[in-house]
Amino acid sequence: MTDAAALPGQPRGGVISGQATARAHCVLAPNPSAMTLDGTNTWIVAEPDSDLAVVIDPGPLDETHLQAVIDTAERAGKRIALTLLTHGHPDHADGAARFAELTRSAVRALDPALRLGGEGLAAGDVITTGGLELRVVPTPGHTADSLSFHLPADAAVLTGDTILGRGTTVVMHPEGRLGDYLDSLRRLRSLTVDDGVSTVLPGHGPVLNDAQGAVEFYLAHRAHRLAQVETAVEAGHRTPAEVVASVYADVDRSLWPAAELSVRAQLDYLGEHGLI
Repeated sequence: MTDAAALPGQPRGGVISGQATARAHCVLAPNPSAMTLDGTNTWIVAEPDSDLAVVIDPGPLDETHLQAVIDTAERAGKRIALTLLTHGHPDHADGAARFAELTRSAVRALDPALRLGGEGLAAGDVITTGGLELRVVPTPGHTADSLSFHLPADAAVLTGDTILGRGTTVVMHPEGRLGDYLDSLRRLRSLTVDDGVSTVLPGHGPVLNDAQGAVEFYLAHRAHRLAQVETAVEAGHRTPAEVVASVYADVDRSLWPAAELSVRAQLDYLGEHGLI
């Protein structure tokens, strides 16, 4: 989910739907909106020579979309053996139960309420379905249950809503916490620096082929917004709505409710650190 349109200085994205890397194929869900950009990216991930595939974020409960994901996998000669969730928001997870029924696959997630016929996910877990290697990376902040998945063989990371292909992410206060989110961005930056990750496969928007640039942009953007919020408070804007009107004046008003969630998280962060 996004709280802003494309921003100056943001790395440009590439493909939105279709084959993105040797192992990752995107099927775009038909749910475009100001918050979901072009729609939810459902990812089919598999080793090229394997007949088994993993699906990440089946998306909304839309029978046509769920069947399109299955058909895409079958055309590639693959059976969907496992479903993973980056987090529990409806645009990513509402179709999971029906998808599990259609594919007879387990659903694994951090949140126990979202799991179906499978164990949970935790830091350090490695998914090895069909010879594929996906490493679980906790990235809370957008939500408490947000996960990313590191795909080492493609030097890629699937980020859900933690990093988007366009715009910036809402910190969904009160569940989402800015301190957690900043830590998650730093964790992703370490993947780009220490593990060679070069590609971001996001939950919305186009693929980003400069992963380190994307993370650095997000960190700089958050620091800039935080400074703007602090300045707005010092200028006498006390309520979250007042701060949004000051700081997000250049953002489409339809996104202000989402921006207010991020502002509330920023105000909490500034209060916790004694800055306001």
